[in-house]
Amino acid sequence: MSKVEELVDQGPGPNELRDPFVRREFRKATVWASVGIAIALIVLLVQPLLIIFAALVFASMLDGGVRLLGRVLPIWRGARLLIVLAAAIGFLAWVFYTAGVQISVQADQLRQVLEVQGNRLIDWANDNGLLPDRPALSSLAQQAAGSIGRLTSAVGSLVGGVTTMILIFIIGLFVAMDPRIYERGLAWMVPSGGRRDFAITLDRMAWTMRRLLAGRLIGMAFEGVVTWIALSLAGVPMALVLGIITGLLAFIPNIGALMSGILMVAVGFSAGPEQGVWAIIIYFAVQNFDGYVVIPMIAKRTVDMPPALTVSSQILASTLFGVLGLALADPIVAMIKVALERESEREAESATLDAALKGAGAQAEAG
Repeated sequence: MSKVEELVDQGPGPNELRDPFVRREFRKATVWASVGIAIALIVLLVQPLLIIFAALVFASMLDGGVRLLGRVLPIWRGARLLIVLAAAIGFLAWVFYTAGVQISVQADQLRQVLEVQGNRLIDWANDNGLLPDRPALSSLAQQAAGSIGRLTSAVGSLVGGVTTMILIFIIGLFVAMDPRIYERGLAWMVPSGGRRDFAITLDRMAWTMRRLLAGRLIGMAFEGVVTWIALSLAGVPMALVLGIITGLLAFIPNIGALMSGILMVAVGFSAGPEQGVWAIIIYFAVQNFDGYVVIPMIAKRTVDMPPALTVSSQILASTLFGVLGLALADPIVAMIKVALERESEREAESATLDAALKGAGAQAEAG
């Protein structure tokens, strides 16, 4: 070896990937850069991601109906999906055909009543010094309207809302036709060593989603029908529209019930003190029966989440993502809960296996 070769260090330099330290630090930097890029992409693509998640929620509804129908009618899955879609569309068409005129008239009346009641409330608050004057109030309203983020602008407009619903329907329908294709595709993107755990987590998420949505639909039907019948018997005007609104808002736990209650009481007092009192009684009776009887019965077969967690997630989701986030907050939290439970279960299984291996090794050494 020459003197020059002796002076030259043959090992990898600090800027070469052959150096173990450089490779280790490069992997760490790659992980953190990937996390940053993922967060940036989520922020930029949050609206499309919410639409896709809403489509998955719709697909879970269809899939639940298809599976339920398969218990009594074991035919081709596509035929069962067609039956479920035809039944849902037929029911909606029947409702609007038989009560369409009444719904449209009562909806217009409801808008007028809410405007009158809202003006009365604002005037009463102004007379008692609870609100700033009219110009300041208008300025606050304009500021609040102007602070709506770009994330909800497409959903807030009529064209954007219709387009969003069409996309949700199309994507959800394609997923419901054969969900296994998409499950295998997602599993293929996971490293081979973690595909089994991923498949188990995905299956539990689908199971939980189907039962969560089944419980929501049962609660929506119960609250809507009972509210409509009770308000009609009590002589509260616009009972049909209030029942439909109550049923639809029941999809959003806690906050939806509060919003429907405000509408119900406002319409009740617009017809007179007696109807207003009856509206309050009916609201609390329906909500208490639903909360203490219907929901606990449903929760035994679905996911049971603490009310404070549900409300907190709804507040955060509505602030960040608008109306669509508010409607999807509950399913999102349920999926996160399932993923965390599965991770905790996997860690417990790993700890148990390590303990068993250590015990077996100790016995072998003792023997």
